[in-house]
Amino acid sequence: MFSILLAVVAIVLLAATLVARSPLTWWWIRACEFPRLQLAALAAVTALLSLLATPPWSWVALGASLITLALQIARILPWTPLWPVQVQRTEPGQENRCLTLLIANVLTPNRNAETLTRLIHEHRPDLVLTLESDAWWQTQLDTALNEEWPHAVRVPLDNLYGMHLYARRPLVDPEVQWLIQDDIPSIHTGVTLPSGEVVRLHAVHPRPPAPNESEESLWRDAELLLVGKAIHEDPVPTLVAGDLNDVAWSRTTRLFCRVSGMLDPRRGRGMFSTFHASYPLLRWPLDHVFVSEHFTLKAMRRLPHIGSDHFPMLATLCYRPSRADEHETPEADREEHRDARETIEEGKERDQPE
Repeated sequence: MFSILLAVVAIVLLAATLVARSPLTWWWIRACEFPRLQLAALAAVTALLSLLATPPWSWVALGASLITLALQIARILPWTPLWPVQVQRTEPGQENRCLTLLIANVLTPNRNAETLTRLIHEHRPDLVLTLESDAWWQTQLDTALNEEWPHAVRVPLDNLYGMHLYARRPLVDPEVQWLIQDDIPSIHTGVTLPSGEVVRLHAVHPRPPAPNESEESLWRDAELLLVGKAIHEDPVPTLVAGDLNDVAWSRTTRLFCRVSGMLDPRRGRGMFSTFHASYPLLRWPLDHVFVSEHFTLKAMRRLPHIGSDHFPMLATLCYRPSRADEHETPEADREEHRDARETIEEGKERDQPE
């Protein structure tokens, strides 16, 4: 019985690994892309346990486990220090061209604003982006930040998709857009560096594919790819930040990077898993910062728990256009651009089921 059960578990792990490769947008298929590290760990365990099983089930368990392990490792390896970095490290002496960004999904019911504002004052980022922030959070943040972070874009909502951006430096032509769904905002603005140069920021928080949110990932995917398409068509120095409700290694996020040409500072450095803050064994990277080839990375870290289900992220990026050719910029082929275009069109045309 042990041998049969072990083989069944190994086959289920392999099935979850293979189904994640499907282009279908059903939430349960896309959800299989999230726990790749966990699936790899379980496959390693079943491979070891197969040594205690009896043939032929031991061979089934071992074979399925090794295939799962190989496929999962191949996908997550770029987000480990074993892989070459995608964004080069900043050289000393570029402080006036650097920008520090703090991202925090605060979790709307969370009322522990003091911990977050203390972290903000401790690290003194140039930009503070909060997600899931409602009117209560706006009051707390305004009180704590208005003096030193006087430039702001405020979108207080009680639907878990509120968004606030506070800046120490002037924002240029800030705009709130509702790209795909009329209850999901995004912020798009120029940001003035200490040097006086201006770079572009897109702040996003699309709806996740989940049973209580959306039966499909279509609308999330369409929003990310719409932003990626806009970046491709206007390739100015650009940052994209937010809770993408998607993992770094997913089919959609990788397509977004190829369509937009954006780089992931975590590649070659680590996963920086931010969700779920309360469950160490069930974490994956949901909060992201992407940069165009014009930037280098000075520092990136995950900050301590603030009472939310997400950890905040802190990243310092420096505008170094002269080093752009040091980066291998991802590029989409014609078919991928077509797929992105079709996803965007379908996301705009189809209404999400109630």
